[in-house]
Amino acid sequence: MKPVAIFRHAPSEGPGYFATFLDRHGIPWQLFRIDAGDAVPADPHRFSGLAFMGGPMSVNDDLPWIPHTLDLIRLAASAGIPLLGHCLGGQLMARALGGTVIRNPVKEIGWGEVMVAADAVAHAWFGDATQFTVFHWHGETFTLPPGATCILSSPHCRNQAFVLGKNLALQCHVEMTEEMVKEWYTLGADEVAAALGSSPAVQDAEAASANLEQRVARLHAVADWLYGHWIEALPK
Repeated sequence: MKPVAIFRHAPSEGPGYFATFLDRHGIPWQLFRIDAGDAVPADPHRFSGLAFMGGPMSVNDDLPWIPHTLDLIRLAASAGIPLLGHCLGGQLMARALGGTVIRNPVKEIGWGEVMVAADAVAHAWFGDATQFTVFHWHGETFTLPPGATCILSSPHCRNQAFVLGKNLALQCHVEMTEEMVKEWYTLGADEVAAALGSSPAVQDAEAASANLEQRVARLHAVADWLYGHWIEALPK
């Protein structure tokens, strides 16, 4: 089986639980450390799927690797190679496939509830679930590309996830581990402090760390549903 290519855009925003999931299912993967200067591969056919992680930058920034990433996403989508995006990764997918990335009305940081759309597409990914809690850390959001279906929303962000064929783009984070949550709050302490007074969707570190083990365990159960459905489309 060809490996799943995983693209990391910041040292602290690696594959997290997604890598654990792939390992548990015997699916090989290859990490591209874009933040460390790894080149974006030109040929998506080397991989069974492509997964894009988060990052503090904007898809709209003038960074040399972004056009190459957008081209790779378009090529993969045209070739029917499954795509998966987390936060920035979902925004990259949206931009490449015809959507736009814009500022969200407020920042979302910490744990927050999302609602599952009441349609057949969302049901295929989530079964009978109607809502659950995920982790957030974003100030921008995406619009839907042509033909995409929104399957998740939150009170503070209309588009939390979309499906387009076998491709899944998430605005929220389901890949988090306990260690990642702690590290992000350490690295992002100034951002959190600045946003607490201006957004009702921002938690401080103490609130986000409460019952962390149980919260992460429930998040991984959601991720198992999503990742499990996504890998069904990978060529064997």
